[in-house]
Amino acid sequence: MTVTRKDFEDAIAAYWGAKQLQGEQSAIRDAIGAGTAGTVRGGKHFDAVATLLAQFFIHAGYPPESIRVNKSQGLELPGYYRPQKQWDVVVVHENVLVAAFELKALGGPSYGNNYNNRVEEALGSAVDLRRAALAELFPKEKPWLGYFFIMQDGERSRTPVKTAKGALPVDGIWHGASYQDRFGIFCRRLVDEQLYDAVCFVTSSAEDPSPQEPVDSLDWRHFAAAINARLSYLKDLGLPG
Repeated sequence: MTVTRKDFEDAIAAYWGAKQLQGEQSAIRDAIGAGTAGTVRGGKHFDAVATLLAQFFIHAGYPPESIRVNKSQGLELPGYYRPQKQWDVVVVHENVLVAAFELKALGGPSYGNNYNNRVEEALGSAVDLRRAALAELFPKEKPWLGYFFIMQDGERSRTPVKTAKGALPVDGIWHGASYQDRFGIFCRRLVDEQLYDAVCFVTSSAEDPSPQEPVDSLDWRHFAAAINARLSYLKDLGLPG
């Protein structure tokens, strides 16, 4: 059984409360246990996306207890600049960090209020864990990190944003870029710098939940392929046992 494009589209729709999870997703949700739908995180908006990602690992044969999607299961991973950091989906099997995911969003109408926060969160989480890996706090296989980001589609997120006149000029790539453009640039650089192994960047809205993927290399197809490549790599090493 594979995770399909329709599963992805249903999860984005469920994020906006546009429709209920499909029967298969509900079954997976029940399989990973611990009342996922009600306890993944306070807002519950990302429950469907967490369930979607969990399906990859369930289908690959990882036991439910290896797949963590809520706080009661323990989502904390070691850091280097701080003791621990809580991720949103964590898969650990035989002391190997199979995968860890950050699930974030940016909504309107005032996109600028939280834009820098989202950038700093994503950078801080990845840098901290990558440095912890260098310190051999993940002594087996190299950790694999995924970042799933939904930006609310709207006129303000598509409108070019002016850069402030600062002490020194900014990189020209930012001139005339909207918030959607800015986040596409940011996410591409996260992957280019190997801070995250894969990023899925989606724009969508409650009025039109159908996901749009502004950057080809950050679309669902590439993201799913990267997860499957990680699973194939570990399978060749005997995981899950």
